[in-house]
Amino acid sequence: MKPSGHSWRSLGSIGAVTAALLLGLAAAPSGTAAAPSGTAAGAGLTAAPTAAGTSRSAVAAPAGTPAAVNGQLTVCGTRLCNERGKPVQLRGMSTHGLQWYPQCATGGALDALAGDWKADVVRLSLYVQEGGYETDPRRFTELVSNLIDQVSARGLYAVVDWHMLTPGDPHYNLGRAKTFFTEIARRHGHRKNLLYEIANEPSGVSWSRIKSYAEQLIPVIRRVDAETPVLIGTRAWSSLGVSESSDESEVVAHPVNAGNIMYTFHFYAASHREEYYAALSRAADRIPLFVTEFGTQNYAGEGADDFAMAGRYLDLLAKKKISWINWNFSDDHRSGAVFKQGTCDRGGPWAGTSSLKEAGKWVRDRMRTPDDFRAP
Repeated sequence: MKPSGHSWRSLGSIGAVTAALLLGLAAAPSGTAAAPSGTAAGAGLTAAPTAAGTSRSAVAAPAGTPAAVNGQLTVCGTRLCNERGKPVQLRGMSTHGLQWYPQCATGGALDALAGDWKADVVRLSLYVQEGGYETDPRRFTELVSNLIDQVSARGLYAVVDWHMLTPGDPHYNLGRAKTFFTEIARRHGHRKNLLYEIANEPSGVSWSRIKSYAEQLIPVIRRVDAETPVLIGTRAWSSLGVSESSDESEVVAHPVNAGNIMYTFHFYAASHREEYYAALSRAADRIPLFVTEFGTQNYAGEGADDFAMAGRYLDLLAKKKISWINWNFSDDHRSGAVFKQGTCDRGGPWAGTSSLKEAGKWVRDRMRTPDDFRAP
């Protein structure tokens, strides 16, 4: 999401919430498999690093869940495929910035996403600036690690989102990204349910600059984790360059020199109209794409919903088997946050529609339609 004026709650109070979550999130959901043996409450906090090459069968997802049914994902041609080589479409939600809204990513909230919303994937949105990772790398690494444990315990896929936004040049945070993804890969690279999103929304820089960043970071990740798909942001706030008067042709002509990768596309239906839709449709036949962020509102995630245009986009994504993630699973005041204000501080209710704004009701309905990969 492009930045707009923020009026966030104090970081001091959020620190207390984050600490509570680090202690309280670790209980496995009722009816699902417990965390791996030898893992205590707060598992992500003290788990020993995972050596490269550790078997990915070491952590089993609960039976019948998206991760159990599909297993290790890989990029095959222009599609995302499961471990049997079948193209799949994942559908899910993104957290808001974890520095602002950790209280919207509790165990109960994740239970609702898995059970009531029928989500397949959760995007863990770690802002780098704006009070995020750079202010306390250890605390935010622990928070993301813990949330990966919790998402995994529910059998969902987890997109680890390096949410660089401002500055728009991903090279500004290359050193931090190497440190963060190396540790996450060491801790969790044995899992089959991860995807690494290494640059949320680059802006103000050329595609060659973004490509250079990816080609420096991906080998660092691959030294630890050779199998997890990597998602790469595209030019102009992941618009395939359209928001800066370009298009998908530069990515098609000059792809990142790495395997098992996809490129990201973000859209906000009330702002991104035919030119964006057409670029997405063309690009989907040439390069592997994953829509890691979209909204039914304007590019700032606020204002009136355009469900008609959003529906056109989602119909296209279904036709072309492109996975999507909606922004965002919080109670922020903007219309793009699915919950009414105050829901997260009250601890729900997370399931059903009583706490949802109109955008939340709409995307929940779209998500609850059956996946074609569900176990019989």
